[in-house]
Amino acid sequence: MGLTKRIIPCIDVDIDDDGDPAVYTGVHFEDLEYTGDPVAMAREYNEAGADEFVFLDITASAEGRETMLDVVEQVADEVFIPLTVGGGIRTTEDIKETLRAGADKVSITTGALERPELINDGASAFGSQCIVISVDARRRYDEAGEHYVEVDGESVWFECTKKGGREGTGIDVLEWAAEAESRGAGELFVNSIDRDGTKDGYDIPLTKAVCETVDTPVIASSGCGKPEHMHEVFTEAGADAALAASIFHFDEYSIGEVKAYLDERDVPVRL
Repeated sequence: MGLTKRIIPCIDVDIDDDGDPAVYTGVHFEDLEYTGDPVAMAREYNEAGADEFVFLDITASAEGRETMLDVVEQVADEVFIPLTVGGGIRTTEDIKETLRAGADKVSITTGALERPELINDGASAFGSQCIVISVDARRRYDEAGEHYVEVDGESVWFECTKKGGREGTGIDVLEWAAEAESRGAGELFVNSIDRDGTKDGYDIPLTKAVCETVDTPVIASSGCGKPEHMHEVFTEAGADAALAASIFHFDEYSIGEVKAYLDERDVPVRL
């Protein structure tokens, strides 16, 4: 049996019209719909058997503000599994404050793309195991990329975006994944803008390409609609963990049901 595969629920948190933190779910990083209270949802997932939990402040980077650390503290009080927190992390001081608030790991996207040395500094100060580099990838069909894969008969490359998928960077995902690993990232969190919220399955070509490029553990994200999609991303793409939101948030499947499905098909999971 290989290493245990991890099942990770994720909440995307924003500030609502009343100034309170709230969980939202959208499609392609847009059309956000109110889903619930972050602290209550954290408590439920901790009790449901999640292997880890991810808290993403989805507008912190775009709005140029800090992560809502008071809410992180409340969430950390409810979960006794590894907690990853992302959004608005730009400096080693941000990393320190987020870990102090109760996070076990920090997820960094825009801050690392704009200053790659942040990965080195964070890994040196706090250990590689704390540094998760999040990649918000989108497919491009032009000739501006460095590494191409065949997808449905077409040649595709994957571009890194920043500020919650709002801005392109021109940076090839596979180049960036290799650089992030070399700088000390302990894990890569691969999001597909093309699949986000669709429930059509993970972007297998994207995830597989990243897994084949690095030795660092890869968390697959975006597009999960049923347990079969997790089975696919583990067995066909080689992901180490699968993240999902909608299927758990709206009680379409429980974490226990997903794990039972995988266990019956010889995918090693923690039951």
